[in-house]
Amino acid sequence: MAGPSARTAGAQAAPERIAGALRGELLDGAHPVGTRFREEELAERFDVGRHTIRTALRLLVERGLLVHERHRGAVVAPLSKQRIDEVFDYRKVLELGALRMVLEADADLGQVLVEVERLEALAARPSPGPSWRELTSVHSAVHRAIVAAAGNKHVLESYQRCEDEVRLLLTFVRPDFDAVSLAAIHRDLIEKLRLGGQAAADALIEDIDCTGRAALLATLRRAEEGARLLGR
Repeated sequence: MAGPSARTAGAQAAPERIAGALRGELLDGAHPVGTRFREEELAERFDVGRHTIRTALRLLVERGLLVHERHRGAVVAPLSKQRIDEVFDYRKVLELGALRMVLEADADLGQVLVEVERLEALAARPSPGPSWRELTSVHSAVHRAIVAAAGNKHVLESYQRCEDEVRLLLTFVRPDFDAVSLAAIHRDLIEKLRLGGQAAADALIEDIDCTGRAALLATLRRAEEGARLLGR
């Protein structure tokens, strides 16, 4: 029979376990925009109390995967230009700042190369290939490695706060990218980063703004146009 300390630890771990399960579903794109996470349904699904579910949902809100709306609770937020710009501006400030620290210190970008090679390995995997969650996990690791190379834990911790939200946003552009295209884009990026100087900075800006942000904005425009056509 479990003692009091074991039961307490289990109670504390339950919200993280449930948040982890829902996080995986969100990063797979399993819950479309507007999905409302009902506490009573989740409590029954995971066989826990509503307080535990409330704590788990709060963790997902803190990570940018859900938003809390008055009278509705935790929901999957829609794509918007403001949201895209806020997330990608945040990314750019931290990644570009970290890269400049890397270049000034002539720090090693070896781990970035390791992660790019992991992307290439995913691209070479035979059908059915990697899952979208696996692909965005390695993509995220490439960019985290750039920030980590600066050797500043505060910058890295700040960057890690937006990683899940970036991965969630990327579910919207899933039809536009695959393992092969992402591997090619990031092989080109690492080669330019290794050149150093303005070429490195320009390459990172292009990746963030002209690849990631631009793809999301294009997706948003298509969705808005589709909504207008349906409204006629």
